[in-house]
Amino acid sequence: MYRTIVCAIGTGPRETAERILNRAAGLIDKDGSIFVIHALEAAPRYMAASLPEDFETAAIENAEEKLALLCRQMKIPALVEVHTGSAARVLLTAAQEKKADLIILSTHVPDITDYIFGAVVDRVVRHAKCSVLVDRKPSAGQGPGRPAR
Repeated sequence: MYRTIVCAIGTGPRETAERILNRAAGLIDKDGSIFVIHALEAAPRYMAASLPEDFETAAIENAEEKLALLCRQMKIPALVEVHTGSAARVLLTAAQEKKADLIILSTHVPDITDYIFGAVVDRVVRHAKCSVLVDRKPSAGQGPGRPAR
């Protein structure tokens, strides 16, 4: 059991977010805390001039509202935080500030940017000062509780 869990919730499918939150709820101590962390990548400089002045603030508020609603619907008491910056850096900073003893995040299908810039999961696993649980989506034909063949 864990005292403080940081859950990384990205822009992926809702089922992934639900799976991560359910894992956290099952692993948290009775008086523990769950923090839902979402990172918004900053808009490239060349785009920033064409965006509305309050774009970043509105995006943060929108993400916070959606994540808080998800937690309420799932009846999982969690504190939601949305920050701007690279996902790995945001997660590692949040985990350190909150003295987390577990970070939960999920994998995705690798794409070319992972090979160029490195995957968020790789960076978090390599640099975290606490345990990291990497949630993997079951492959087709493999149920959530069934081992791969």
